[in-house]
Amino acid sequence: MNVRTGALVLLALPSCRGPEHSPTEGLELAIPGQWDALESAEPPAAGAWWARFEDEELLAVVAEALANNRDLAVSAARVGAAAAQARIAGADLLPSVGLSGTAARNRQVFVGLPVPGGGVLRSTTTSYGVSLDVSWEADLWGRIAAGRDAASAEFAASAEEYEAARHSIAAQTAKAWFAWREALLQADLAARTVANFRRSATIVVERYERGIAAALDMRLAQSDLAASEALLELRGEQVERTGRQLEILLGRYPAGDLERTAALPALPEAPAAGVPSELLRRRPDLRAAESRLMATDARLEEARAALYPRLVLTGSAGRTGESTSDLLDSDFSIWSIAAGLVQPIFEGGRLAAGVDFADARVRESLANYAALVLRAFAEVETILAIEGQLARRESFQAIASDRALAASTLAEERYARGLLDLTDLLIAQRRALETEANLLGVRRERLESRVNLHLALGGDFETPQALP
Repeated sequence: MNVRTGALVLLALPSCRGPEHSPTEGLELAIPGQWDALESAEPPAAGAWWARFEDEELLAVVAEALANNRDLAVSAARVGAAAAQARIAGADLLPSVGLSGTAARNRQVFVGLPVPGGGVLRSTTTSYGVSLDVSWEADLWGRIAAGRDAASAEFAASAEEYEAARHSIAAQTAKAWFAWREALLQADLAARTVANFRRSATIVVERYERGIAAALDMRLAQSDLAASEALLELRGEQVERTGRQLEILLGRYPAGDLERTAALPALPEAPAAGVPSELLRRRPDLRAAESRLMATDARLEEARAALYPRLVLTGSAGRTGESTSDLLDSDFSIWSIAAGLVQPIFEGGRLAAGVDFADARVRESLANYAALVLRAFAEVETILAIEGQLARRESFQAIASDRALAASTLAEERYARGLLDLTDLLIAQRRALETEANLLGVRRERLESRVNLHLALGGDFETPQALP
């Protein structure tokens, strides 16, 4: 068998890797057939979940955040870097080919030639050369392929993490938008409360000046007015804070100049939750963790294969001569081919330690994946459980607010007729304020809980979005 045939045989050798397997095969998790807090197993519908709130402004701010958010841009750049790294790792499986050219001029000196005692002879030569050089490592034990698989899995993980970041940014934006709108409503309520307490204080002062109200009543009315004005300032601070937080998510300068439209959207119908086992495929953060686990498993294969010999084939072919015209003459052709086999013998335990390190990383990734899966299940179960509690809270709070408002109106009428003292009037007014503010808060909580449910279920994007 000639050298060329031997090289072709080596090129055709299959990679000597073990059988493919999933690193999650040893993961012991008892996954129930349905959610504890839900009987239906209907899968979630596809489509952008924020569209279900049927609010054009919400659609606009989420779209703006997904297009301009800086943290999302960082995640997209990481995906690009991981993709490039995967291409680099895959390139190691292919031959390295290079074209080289040389031009040299040498001068040699010969003393005592042609006979001892003779003069000094000088020789000047010129040479030109061009060659095509090839180098390739035969991946006999699958080391290079394992490195490529690891880089590919890391790229897949980065892509899933980008998708998870999109879900997270959309959810953060929606919740920030709800918080900002609630802050506007709370500020409006506080302003109405100030006007109400100012009117009451004016009446009490007039009654005091006419001698039909005590100084204590006047001081109490003025105290409640000042307290309501302080609350109004606090609500204003919350408007500024939540508005600027929303602008940051939108990728804008936090100038606090958002258009103020104080209204919370209606709560949409709860999404179907599917079955727990589907969560492993639906949530991009879980898919990313699984890809990271697969990457560490491939790194372990790579470390083990590094213990075995490496076979490197090199070859070159070209022409050389004393003039550039010789490079066009086949009589001046040259070639070479070689094979090198390197077996690590002693490296101070570095390779064995590399295997131990890679094995520990696999076990770490497996434990991390299991913990992440359990937390994901807990998130869904918890949110499903509190959905009903929040609904009941809102119902009771709405009743409390309605009754408190009616009581406040009745108290004002009775006080004006002299049938109620000021202390009871102020208590009724404060209670009406507190219950209405609490109602706004629980409505915002329900909206946020609905967003959290969509996020915990993995969102419901129809397909992964292309990177910007």
